[in-house]
Amino acid sequence: MLDVSINSISGQVPEEIGNLKNLLTLDMSSNNSVDPFLLVLAFCPVSSICNCPCVVEKVESEEKETKNGDLFSIWNYDGKIAYEDIIQATEDFDIRYCIGTGAYGIVYRAQIPSGRIVALKKLHRLECQEPSFDRSFQNEVKMLTEIRHKNIVKLYGFCLHNKCMFLVYEYMERGSLLWVLSNDDEAQELNWSKRVNIIKGIANALSYMHHDCTSTFLHRDISGSNVLLNSELEAFVSDFGTARILDPDSSNQTLLVGTIGYVAPELAYTLSVTEKCDVYSFGVVALEK
Repeated sequence: MLDVSINSISGQVPEEIGNLKNLLTLDMSSNNSVDPFLLVLAFCPVSSICNCPCVVEKVESEEKETKNGDLFSIWNYDGKIAYEDIIQATEDFDIRYCIGTGAYGIVYRAQIPSGRIVALKKLHRLECQEPSFDRSFQNEVKMLTEIRHKNIVKLYGFCLHNKCMFLVYEYMERGSLLWVLSNDDEAQELNWSKRVNIIKGIANALSYMHHDCTSTFLHRDISGSNVLLNSELEAFVSDFGTARILDPDSSNQTLLVGTIGYVAPELAYTLSVTEKCDVYSFGVVALEK
């Protein structure tokens, strides 16, 4: 085992690491901008990939079948094991397991063999072939592996298999903030203190992204749909498909993205994104509450 976590490491992972046959676990969590895709690439020649986004485990081929079902410990390189488990848990993505739609896919509720309940965002086959959706998928993986906060939804894993792409998150029992507010019975449960706590959670997540990370992360699509609530009505910011890092040496010109009604007016006019764009969207969400 090689543990080099919390060492301010940055840059690419050396390809030579993939040749270390006796190395079973590499922990590079809590470093600076280590590219998670390069972690995967470094280990692909040997066998394997990954449980949580910052820890890569190498597993000999004869061990893979014994690990079938343990989605968060072993991810087979070709996606077969994880894919088969998801197929079984959702009965081939049956509509009965659908709990909503995201910006670029359908969201399912699934109970995997370990007993854990997860949320699964799956791209449609046609969307997998669309470059913009593919970029959003990869962007969300990259962003959620570089930022960790108690009010940001956790990414457990991801899979690419036969043009079937999906992300696996922690499951949020109460769904989106927008849905709770639009349901009279659900909304009645949100007393003043709970509403204030939800707003605090969103603000804490944005403050972390804007000020406490090595680079400034911008979400660019804060809305009621992209704030999820757990069973305790705690808020978690989700859907990082359009998120980006703010470049201090650039004009940060961008295409107009976001949800109508939540987009900052100055962004529509200038196409220049800043932290204030997220703050404006946050204000709209707070006003809705």
